[in-house]
Amino acid sequence: MSSDQDAAHRAREAFTARFGGEPEGVWAAPGRVNVIGEHTDYNGGFVLPIALEHTTRAAVARRGDGRFAAASLQDDGGAVELDLADLAPGSPEGWAGYPAGVVTGLRDRLPGGISVLVDSEVPVGAGLSSSAALTCSVALALRDLVAPELDGPDLVEIARGAENDFVGAPTGILDQSASVLCTAGHALFLDTRDRSSEQVPLDLAGAGLALLVVDSGVTHEHAGGGYGDRRRECEEAARRLGVDLLREVEDVDRLAVLSDGTAEGELLLRRARHIVTEDARVLEVVSALRGDADPRTIGPVLTAGHESLRDDFEISVPLLDAIVESALDAGAHGARMVGGGFGGSAIALVDADAVDAVTAAVTTRFEREGAPAPRTFVTVPSAGARRLA
Repeated sequence: MSSDQDAAHRAREAFTARFGGEPEGVWAAPGRVNVIGEHTDYNGGFVLPIALEHTTRAAVARRGDGRFAAASLQDDGGAVELDLADLAPGSPEGWAGYPAGVVTGLRDRLPGGISVLVDSEVPVGAGLSSSAALTCSVALALRDLVAPELDGPDLVEIARGAENDFVGAPTGILDQSASVLCTAGHALFLDTRDRSSEQVPLDLAGAGLALLVVDSGVTHEHAGGGYGDRRRECEEAARRLGVDLLREVEDVDRLAVLSDGTAEGELLLRRARHIVTEDARVLEVVSALRGDADPRTIGPVLTAGHESLRDDFEISVPLLDAIVESALDAGAHGARMVGGGFGGSAIALVDADAVDAVTAAVTTRFEREGAPAPRTFVTVPSAGARRLA
């Protein structure tokens, strides 16, 4: 990964080459990996993410011609450019819709237009919040340039609005909150109902541990598909239970009323059971990390979270299950898929001196499954969105 200084220099030079002038600054926002708390955010529940070292950088400058222009070093298609007045859901399409959605949220502050050059190390489609890293880097840039009164939660809402309303991806606030609010050396304990948060120290290296991230290579996409189906199913389960959000249900036994003998009722029971038990798992992990417990003790909780996502929420895929199984067989203390599901990545909590052995076991399993070797890396809790230059 590039240092902040090197990354800023690369983005600045690329901006000048593409747009013929200097950017007003370079901003970065990280991807995230969720320690525990999957799909709880849009149910008003608890989450516990960390920011990755991998970031998306945005070199940005205002214009004077009323145009929006965006280019990416990861896209050879050239710059996307259109009038600010023409920005609307679906225009522009593809990756440029994400920064365009952020710009739309602050369009009244940018009458002259804006140019954005993007450079990213966050793997796309790996369940590591590449889209949030993109929207949050641009949101932070625009805050500094034209809306200094905005705070962190405001940026989270602008970035989420870009994904929800402009791109059409029905995400909650987990990804954007992690990208903006996380701090180095900590996990972000966030109550998504009242937006209160706490920085929970997470020094895995000090305990002789490492968090191994494994990209299954199976890409996923939030805009539509199974992610939206799960959200609708949770909303229907909450309606039948007479609550606004599944967060309000703390006793799993209360879910029994959903089991009405129909296939739909059984499905809703499983979906709700994952949310209720996942909230409890977040609280269990936070309690352990706040105390003097060996962090290894959270391993079985992570694994239980994967089993719930696999069996009750039904969003895992065979290669994610293979990562978890092979990592556990090789001595990992816990492992689970992360992200929206239907692909993406998994994490494994391993002893630091066992990283190579666990990686080798996972790679061997992929070979046996006839899949390409997975991308793996060790991550540490890193800093949230920031200005680089």
